[in-house]
Amino acid sequence: MWIQDYNPLNNAYLSALVAAIPIIFFLLGLTLFKMKGIIAALLTLIISVGVSVLIFDMPLLKAIASVFHGIANGLWPIGYIVIMAVWLYKIAVKTGKFDVIRGSIANISRDQRLQVLLIGFSFNAFLEGAAGFGVPIAISAALLTELGFRPLKAAMLCLIANAASGAFGAIGIPVVVGAQMGNMEAIELSRTLTFILPFISFIVPFLLVFILDKWKGIKETLPALLVVSVTYTGLQTLTMIFLGPELANIISALMSMAVLALFLKKWQPKNIYRENPNEEAAAQKSYSFKEIILAWSPFYILTATIMIWSLPAFKALFAEGGLLNKTTLLLKIPGLDGQVATAPPIAEMETPLAAVFKLELISATGTAIFLAVMLTGMFSKNINLKQGFESLGDTLKELWIPVVTICFIMGFANLSNFSGLSSTIGLALAKTGDVFPLVSPVLGWIGVFITGSVVSNNALFGNLQVVTGAQIGTSSSLLLAANTSGGVMAKLISPQSIAIATAAVQETGQESTLLKMTIKYSLALLILISIWTYLLSLFGV
Repeated sequence: MWIQDYNPLNNAYLSALVAAIPIIFFLLGLTLFKMKGIIAALLTLIISVGVSVLIFDMPLLKAIASVFHGIANGLWPIGYIVIMAVWLYKIAVKTGKFDVIRGSIANISRDQRLQVLLIGFSFNAFLEGAAGFGVPIAISAALLTELGFRPLKAAMLCLIANAASGAFGAIGIPVVVGAQMGNMEAIELSRTLTFILPFISFIVPFLLVFILDKWKGIKETLPALLVVSVTYTGLQTLTMIFLGPELANIISALMSMAVLALFLKKWQPKNIYRENPNEEAAAQKSYSFKEIILAWSPFYILTATIMIWSLPAFKALFAEGGLLNKTTLLLKIPGLDGQVATAPPIAEMETPLAAVFKLELISATGTAIFLAVMLTGMFSKNINLKQGFESLGDTLKELWIPVVTICFIMGFANLSNFSGLSSTIGLALAKTGDVFPLVSPVLGWIGVFITGSVVSNNALFGNLQVVTGAQIGTSSSLLLAANTSGGVMAKLISPQSIAIATAAVQETGQESTLLKMTIKYSLALLILISIWTYLLSLFGV
């Protein structure tokens, strides 16, 4: 048994600085040194192994085992989900459905400022609520590119839009996990989040239009902006208060998209904005209601399959004693499972960490998307089985570099967890005392930047936020909400998100460019949440 040491240099701040070396290198690698994502991720992984073994005294074999455990999690379920989502998109393109989708949206409005509200914001939020794990970025960014947006700008807009919906991804799992870490009901944490997130949700549509067309764009599209922001934020807030986190994205996203589409039938801006004014000057073909419904069918099917996969009754089939329990394989990682222990104050007592690779053959979200692909193909007349699997081959060729990049990132994230690097950084931030509410969201931001997941961030730092809150007399619920909210702002630039986004718009290798385009918005939103959280703590929220 190896017990984590959170202060190997006998100075909490110096130990934290050393623990942060891999993160600092990764940021510099992508920005200053302009490395490709796969190279920066590989070097970051190597550096993190060196820091873990040489400074934090983690046994080398345990470090290697934790890296392979993380890589396995990168392949399954994350890589599986991304590949299936992009395959679904390619099937929709090959069957001609995307042409109809593009035309139907263009017929609602050719103005790209309004298209980004419909697809980049509302549809993105719906997919985040239904699936999460990179699906919304992959599909929404690809769709915006089909509508004439520049590829990297489409990716950036979808990443920024995720700030409004990331906390409630995959049927609200991040909030559910955060609540579990704080020993509270999910609806309690959900209600605390209403003090922070609705403001962000309201301003994000304005931010998206500002990025496209500055203040002129906001002025010209103000009625539509108010419609989408008020509808989305109002319904999201009501859902958070009365129903909890599970449907906070889905209800608000669907209604905001529908209300905006109806509004745009009666109102259009005086000036039509397009990045390339000469593009698509010709009138769009008109489509019947039936054609539009059929064109969107892959996403209805996707929604239905994911909803079924999320039902408690369906999940119960795979629980211990369930009918399909044996389709989930639990593979213990040799030399790691139960061989590394967390220590106080990260845990109440020395607690061995489980290292089990969960191979969900049927219950994985990727399988739900795979089923959506199969059903889409079955109900499409102009594609056969051979052509469908040729599209899968094309998808694998395009995505192998991003998936390997994600695997390296997940290897680093898992190593950071098992070696105690993440906890060391967190404990140093927790020493800020009464001003901790100001840096509490920063801790969440770091957690998501490392892990790429708000769920993993809440699992990693949720207990630390609760412990620190008790020490300084601040609401544990507020700090967990801050951890979640700050984490969402890191989803905009987490290496995993960047890799998925560049792959979706066929710009693999441009990760450094996309990071530089997005990071200022991530940091600005983080600062806003940090200041607001501190003010809330002063008023005893």
